[in-house]
Amino acid sequence: MHRPVDKFIDRFTANPSSCFPLGFNKLRLWAALSFVLLLTGCATFAPNPPQDQSNICEIFREQPSWYDYARESEEKWGTPIATQMSFIQQESSFRSHVRPDRRRYLGFIPGPRPSSARGYAQAQDPVWSEYQEQAGSLFARRTHMKHATDFIGWYNRRSQQQAGISLNNPEHLYYAYHEGAGGYQRGSYRGKSHVLRAGSQVAARANRYQAQLNSCEAEFQCRRFYQVWPFCRR
Repeated sequence: MHRPVDKFIDRFTANPSSCFPLGFNKLRLWAALSFVLLLTGCATFAPNPPQDQSNICEIFREQPSWYDYARESEEKWGTPIATQMSFIQQESSFRSHVRPDRRRYLGFIPGPRPSSARGYAQAQDPVWSEYQEQAGSLFARRTHMKHATDFIGWYNRRSQQQAGISLNNPEHLYYAYHEGAGGYQRGSYRGKSHVLRAGSQVAARANRYQAQLNSCEAEFQCRRFYQVWPFCRR
């Protein structure tokens, strides 16, 4: 089923002048079209999720800038690249604009979403605001991989400081990520089978990603013209 905005775009493509009254100047026409494109959402311009999400080498080959973002976050906050990417795969499957499904009343009436989680890292509004104030920027976006990886690094560093979790322990970092440092310290995750299952999956994936990255990281470290081996390697 076409949305009204889709019908507008189809009509504009076929006959632009039919969408606006006579005398509508070009500047206003393009302003109106830009507004319509904005309504379709920035997801149109976001990268598609990687085809093979089981292999971090293939993920970075599709999106080499993601390696740069994750490495910057690791150098800044200490969370390994493989752990960051495992978190994002678990939370959003690398979909930039994903949000929790709305509740449905009577099976078809849309209700509120269960949380304000959004973007690659599924960060919720309150903690995202904290991140923006303490470490990020007012212009940081949950739908941009650079900010998502930085957020995960910042959050895990906070979990390390508040709950004493090693940055090399992806399973328990994920429990704190899901439950908060206070909930983690109270052990709230222990009674939630879905959280325990997710934490186990995150850890197994992070270990697999790390083993894969060990075999291919050099190609992402030295891909730019100004990066000269061996100085671009760790």
